[in-house]
Amino acid sequence: MPDWLAVIILGIIEGLTEFLPISSTGHLLIPQNLGWLPKQGEVFDVVIQGGAVSAVLVVFAKRLRAMLASLREPATQRYLSQLAAAFVLTAIGGLLAKKLQWKLPEAVAPVAWATLIGGVVILWAERRLSGGWPTRQEISWAVVVVVALAQVLAAVFPGTSRSGACILAAMLMGVQRPAATEFSFLLGVPTLLAAGGLELVSAGMQEGFSHLHWGQLLLGSLVSALSAFVVVRWLVGFVQRHDFRGFAWYRIVLGLLLLWQASR
Repeated sequence: MPDWLAVIILGIIEGLTEFLPISSTGHLLIPQNLGWLPKQGEVFDVVIQGGAVSAVLVVFAKRLRAMLASLREPATQRYLSQLAAAFVLTAIGGLLAKKLQWKLPEAVAPVAWATLIGGVVILWAERRLSGGWPTRQEISWAVVVVVALAQVLAAVFPGTSRSGACILAAMLMGVQRPAATEFSFLLGVPTLLAAGGLELVSAGMQEGFSHLHWGQLLLGSLVSALSAFVVVRWLVGFVQRHDFRGFAWYRIVLGLLLLWQASR
């Protein structure tokens, strides 16, 4: 298969999975690690997530305009400060992982285990939440810390799902699903753009910027953004109004199939 076609397929996968609690990184790694698609490398897998997450700016455009119009209001300043704090905490965790030379796994098994365990955790969390536990829309500073830790966990264990981990973490802290979803998705914009930028700079300093596959990176980012734009409005609405049990069972079945495949 030519690289350009693999890049397009991976871009579509990224755009469709970024906003669902099934892990876009995991779904990017699975076909590459199984040899179904040519491997594009860690830089590609990280960078194109920035393209998909940019679709959030369109979906929450009204909310963002409202925040810009109310920058002097304490509530808006507090919310933006919380987004900034969660981003900084996540960045610290990401830099520590980078310093420890963390890499995306080359094998299927780690992704399979993260996918399977994540499905079980989602079922447990949704069962805990089924009694109507979340009661507030406000994001507390404790929620900020927990959500940041959830982002770091998702980054270190591909297959965990950044969005799913953040949303469920906030909900277990008492935040209503729509508010938890909004905070998770808005936080994802600077987080994933910064992660992609850091990966580019790091790879460029090690290998030389001229050796980066800029055409593939741009094509993958563009395709992921376009595919995300097509589905994100529906997906965000769906995630805000429905629980994650269906996605949990999907993860469990997929994880078991991947472990079976890895053992052959």
